[in-house]
Amino acid sequence: MPELPEVETMVRGIRPFVENRRISAVIPCPTHCQPISVVPPLKQFGKALVGQTVTAVRRLGKRVVLDLANATSVVVEPRMTGLMLLADPPDVEHLRVEWQFDGERDFNSVWFWDRRGLGTIRLYQPGELDQVYGPDTLGPDALTLTSKDWRVRLGATTRAVKVALLDQKLAAGIGNLYASEILHVAGIDPQRSGKSLSKSQVDKLSQAVRDVLARAIETEGSTLGDGTYRNALSQSGRYQNEHRVYMRADQTCPTCQRGVIVRLVQAQRSTFYCPRCQR
Repeated sequence: MPELPEVETMVRGIRPFVENRRISAVIPCPTHCQPISVVPPLKQFGKALVGQTVTAVRRLGKRVVLDLANATSVVVEPRMTGLMLLADPPDVEHLRVEWQFDGERDFNSVWFWDRRGLGTIRLYQPGELDQVYGPDTLGPDALTLTSKDWRVRLGATTRAVKVALLDQKLAAGIGNLYASEILHVAGIDPQRSGKSLSKSQVDKLSQAVRDVLARAIETEGSTLGDGTYRNALSQSGRYQNEHRVYMRADQTCPTCQRGVIVRLVQAQRSTFYCPRCQR
């Protein structure tokens, strides 16, 4: 489930305790769960990292990236239930990997926790990251796109605009939850094709992308009913309290107070919208 706001929250949470610190150990956490994917294998992965200094912690779409002093990069992809934590995991059974750091700060370890075990950790050699996540794989970050950029990208597709927003080649970072919220704020029917949108509608969508994602980052993401997503200190996000349509099917629309929110399936994913607000 982690999308751009949740991963950005993870990055901002661990950055003060990871950047410019030397990795002293990489430890597999004891668990009876099926192992997650670590490339190269964890023993070799740990040897490659120990002694290296983390020069930057950043987000790449829905991924956490640790750049190292030797120009290699560690990419953590949380996927459905992965978390980067400094303390207090939801449980210890699903802890997967611990990074320990030299020196003394308030937090001296970072853990990767993953309940479903679908997350991945991979070490990329110098130059590999740009090749693997080039424009054929990952589009520009959704927060960097201008209205003109959106007009070009959406104007080239006949797909439903909701489906297009989920395409990480078109724009990186937006997932199912925020696509529904963005289209509601923009007042756009999710079934409209990208190329059918007017300049005014694309301008509204562009602004909604910035507003919704910025607010979700400010409130540290959305913790849904299963309680899985947590910030780096294992605290719930707060943006779920501001959802307008997501997971609110058959409820009165909070925006117009007259429409009833509808759920439909697009590209095998649930879409939520208000037919009255999003004509």
